[in-house]
Amino acid sequence: MCGIVAYVGQQAAREVLIEGLKRLEYRGYDSSGIAILNDRPYLRKAVGKVAALEQQVWADRPAGSIGIAHTRWATHGKPTVPNAHPHLDCTGQIFLVHNGIIENYQVLKKHLLAAGHRFCSETDTEVLVHLVEEAYQGNLETAVQKALSQVQGTYGIAVLHGAHPREIIVARRGSPLILGVGKDEALAASDVSALAQHTDQVVYLEDNEVARLEPGRFSITTLENRPVSRDTTQLEVGPEAMERGAFPHFMLKEIFEQPDAVENALRGRLNHSEGVAKLGGLESVRDRLQQARHLIIISCGTSYYAGLYARYVFEALTDLTVETELASEFRYRKLNLRQNTMVLAISQSGETADTLAALREAKRKGALVLGLVNVVGSSIARETHAGVYCHAGIEVGVASTKSFTSQMTILALMALLVGRARDLSYEEGMQIIHGLERIPGEMREILAQSEHIRRLAEKYSHVDHFLYIGRKYQYPIALEGALKLKEIAYIHAEGYAAGEMKHGPIALIDPTFPTMALAPEDGSYDKVLSNMQEIRAREGKIVAVTTTGNTKLGSLVDDIMEIPRNHEILSPLLSVLPLQLFAYHCAVIRGCDVDKPRNLAKSVTVE
Repeated sequence: MCGIVAYVGQQAAREVLIEGLKRLEYRGYDSSGIAILNDRPYLRKAVGKVAALEQQVWADRPAGSIGIAHTRWATHGKPTVPNAHPHLDCTGQIFLVHNGIIENYQVLKKHLLAAGHRFCSETDTEVLVHLVEEAYQGNLETAVQKALSQVQGTYGIAVLHGAHPREIIVARRGSPLILGVGKDEALAASDVSALAQHTDQVVYLEDNEVARLEPGRFSITTLENRPVSRDTTQLEVGPEAMERGAFPHFMLKEIFEQPDAVENALRGRLNHSEGVAKLGGLESVRDRLQQARHLIIISCGTSYYAGLYARYVFEALTDLTVETELASEFRYRKLNLRQNTMVLAISQSGETADTLAALREAKRKGALVLGLVNVVGSSIARETHAGVYCHAGIEVGVASTKSFTSQMTILALMALLVGRARDLSYEEGMQIIHGLERIPGEMREILAQSEHIRRLAEKYSHVDHFLYIGRKYQYPIALEGALKLKEIAYIHAEGYAAGEMKHGPIALIDPTFPTMALAPEDGSYDKVLSNMQEIRAREGKIVAVTTTGNTKLGSLVDDIMEIPRNHEILSPLLSVLPLQLFAYHCAVIRGCDVDKPRNLAKSVTVE
C-alpha cells in the first residue's frame, strides 16, 4: 500500500527510481510520480500503472543522480495527477513523498492557508511539504524535524530540496522505511524489494526517527535531534526473488513454492528425540509460555484465517483457552485481559496497521505479546516481546499463498511446543512431527494436479456466486478459499461453517450457484456429507475436495479435487492448495490481473 523509493549516488536516478517503483507495484497503487534534482528540478506524475510514468520519464531523460519516487494508493482525494506524489512547496524547491495518514491535516491546512500557502491537491500529504517550507532556515533535516513535531498520525516520508543536491531526508512513524547503503550511494524504500538490486546492507528505521542520506553514508537522529547509532544488517532476500522465472504470474510461482516454504518453516525446528518443536525466537519467554492460561490471536485478512485454524490446533494440543480476534476490532472492545494472557499477532508483512494498533493495546494492558511475521526487521517483529519468523521468502502476489501455509505450519509448531510442555504425550507429539515432515511431498502431489484443476476452472469460471463450506479444521480453509476467489477472480464467494448453511445460505442454492465442499475423510466427514446431500436435494452443483481414493461420494458430487491423507490437524495445509489453484485458474480465464487485483494492496499500512 503506497511505495517510496529514494536514491542519492552516482547512477542516473531516473533508472534506479523507475526500477524501484516497478518492484513496489505489487503493494497496490493507483498513481505514481518522480522528482529528480539537476540544474532545473524535474517533476512528473501519472495516473494508472508505473508504465505510464516510465514512458514520460524515458521521453524526457532527465539528468541527475538524486531523486525520490512514489506509488500512491488513494486515501484523501481521488487518483489524479494533482493528488499524486511528490508534492511541491510554494517555492518550487522542496519535494516530498509520503506513506500514511496525517490525522490533524485539516487543522494544519487551515493554519497554512492563513499564512499564505497555496494548495494544489486534495491530499492530507500536501500539508507536510508546506510545514517543511515554513520551518526551513537553511538546514533541511532540522526543518523536517520541526515540521513533523506538529503532526498527528502516521508517516514514512522522503524529502528533497533544490539547495541540497546531495542530501535526502527521510523519516518514519508507523509506516515502514528501510535504508540501503552501497559504495558511493544510499537509498531508502518502504520495502526491501526496491533495495535488493543495489545493496545487501540495510538499516531499519524506528518510529520517530529521521535519517539523512548522502552518497555512501547515512546518519540517524530522533525528532528531538538526539543522535542514534545503528549498524547495517545483512539483507536476507536477493534480487532473484523478485523474478517470475518460467511462471506467467508471481502468484502461480508462489503457489508452487509452498513445499519449499514449508520445508524452510520446519528446518531446524523439529526435535525428534523429545517429540517437540524448537523455536528459538520464543526461548526468552519460555517461563511465561508455561505459565500462560489464555491465548488471544489477532490478525487481519488471510492471516486472520490462519489464526482461526490455530485456535482449533491450540485447543487440540494444549489446555489453553483460545480466542481469535480481528485486529481491526480488537482495540475497540473493553479488554479485560486475564492474568497469564498471551496475545499472538500474525501478519505477513509485519506492518499491518490494524494489527500493530491491537498489539500495542495488548502490551498496554500487560499481556505477553508474541509475533508471527514473514518480514525480518518489520514493526511487529520489533515491538513484540518475542516471536517467530516464517522464512517463506518474499511474496510478491497480493493474494497471499505461501505465507498462509507457512503461517499454518509454524502455528502447528507453536501449539506443539506449548502442548509438550503440558499434557501432550511424546507419541502424540511425534504424530504431528511425522505428519509435518510429509507435507512438502504431499503438496507436490497436489501441485501436479494443476492441469486438472485448470479444466475445472474452465467449467465454473463463468459463475457469479460460489459457496465454500467446511467443518472444524476445514472451516477456516473454506473462508480462505472463498477469499481467494473474491480477491483475484472477482467472483462473489462466501465461506461458511458447513453446519450453519441450513441457517440461511441454503436459500441461495440453485443449479447456477455451485458449492465447494471441503470433505477429507476425517472426524467431520459424515457431517459434511449430510450437508452436501442437502445441497444436492436442491439441485446445487458440488465440487468436493476429498481424500485421494475416496470412492464413496459417487453421484453426490459433480467434480473432485484430491488431497493425500494426513493427520486431521494438518490436512488444511493440503486442502488449501487446490482452492488456491482453482482461484488462480479462474482469474486467468476471466482475464483478471492476478498479481495486482483491483483496489487491493499487499501491505495494509493505514487503518
